[in-house]
Amino acid sequence: MVKKALTAGLLLAALCTQAQQVQESGWLASFNTIKLGAKTSLHAELQIRSTDNLAALQTILPRAGFNYHVNKMFTVTAGYAYILNRTEQQGIASLLPEHRLWQQLIFMQPGLPRGMSLQHRIRFEERFLPEATVSNGELKKDGTLFTTRFRYFARFILPLQSHGGSFTRGAFAALQEEVFLNTSQQDNVNGQVFDQNRAYLALGYRLSSKMDVEAGYLNQYTQRKQSQPNTANHIMQLALYTRL
Repeated sequence: MVKKALTAGLLLAALCTQAQQVQESGWLASFNTIKLGAKTSLHAELQIRSTDNLAALQTILPRAGFNYHVNKMFTVTAGYAYILNRTEQQGIASLLPEHRLWQQLIFMQPGLPRGMSLQHRIRFEERFLPEATVSNGELKKDGTLFTTRFRYFARFILPLQSHGGSFTRGAFAALQEEVFLNTSQQDNVNGQVFDQNRAYLALGYRLSSKMDVEAGYLNQYTQRKQSQPNTANHIMQLALYTRL
């Protein structure tokens, strides 16, 4: 199922030849895992995203979750995200909140050479989107729209220098791919099953077994409603990863 979803998403993104708008933006991200016990930890994440050409704030995305580590290869998580997204109507813009519940499974690919890692992630989301209206010259929330989404994500880490054991320090390259599919109430988003695709390439440095920093380029292709042009967003991302 995952392979079919990934293939379908890539084909849809590649075959979309209708008019599209091109954007350039910047993302800052911090991804943190905080150990609680032998098999439990917390996921704490914050992302800040800009609009086109870094002109304004687009998104503030804090996300938290509770992890249960089944073993070294499998982790299951359930969590909540409160997302402020810039919304514009009639020339009036405001940050309106989306509430999101999410559940995921992470699987680490076995059998790779020492130091390399390949993470597979399957995530389901229940999204409560704001319905916006202009009132008294202000953009306000005037209802809630519900939809669900499936996401498949893969992240590959390649150390860029030789080492004798596990990879605990040094430079690395990161390659990511993620496909988003709307699984219910598609009319409340773009009216399509395919939502977006993200492809990412970065260079990073592992400061210790507990911390990575990286910078890279992310290409985000987003499918809009039929009346709107699709979006190709060229993103420069700076990210911090901690494992405390």
